[in-house]
Amino acid sequence: MKDCSALEKRIGVEFKNKDLLTQAFVHRSYLNEHPDFPLGHNERLEFLGDAVLELVVTEYLYDNYPNPEGELTNWRAALVNARMLADLAGDLQIEDCMYLSRGESRDSQSKARQYILANAFEALIGAMYLDLGMEPCRKFIKQFVLSHLQRILEQHLYVDPKSRFQEAAQETLGITPTYRVISEIGPDHAKEFNVGAYLGDELIASGTGTSKQEAQISAAEKALHKKGW
Repeated sequence: MKDCSALEKRIGVEFKNKDLLTQAFVHRSYLNEHPDFPLGHNERLEFLGDAVLELVVTEYLYDNYPNPEGELTNWRAALVNARMLADLAGDLQIEDCMYLSRGESRDSQSKARQYILANAFEALIGAMYLDLGMEPCRKFIKQFVLSHLQRILEQHLYVDPKSRFQEAAQETLGITPTYRVISEIGPDHAKEFNVGAYLGDELIASGTGTSKQEAQISAAEKALHKKGW
């Protein structure tokens, strides 16, 4: 078993049941290669942690902001989406405690890895809830998730990148961005699109994705960064 005491110190939480902490980081792929491993995978803990996370974030937003439901929903989505949770998992070095198959261990830069880390972050919350109850979970979520709310509000990160790029381009240049497919590769069931974000005829940035919409969002994010918007 891996020693996750360094992670416990980073998050300021000491588990009574170390098996629960370990199980939070067991990916299904690991068990395919190690069927005798004494613990199950983390999917049920992730299911529970997802609900705890959403409740704590929702409760905090409801108690502290009088905004309409639609705005609060967008703010919550920006706080608990897979990319945000994967980044938080990275900050906490959760990967040091992960149990992954050899293939998943090598595939460190893929989108699938992002989801694995996000799910492990939620599974950690689920394990914490079962082991220690709601209050440590609430404290953990406030410290490591809700602490990003101000930045999200100030930078309008709750607005999707395409909308932000369009608003900035129209306000700054009076131009509405357009998107064009530059290339697509792969078979029909596993295509990857490369899409460019244009202002007029000028290519500002390009992005890739497994759908045109995903590639457009990636291109818009990169265009925002390139323009400093």
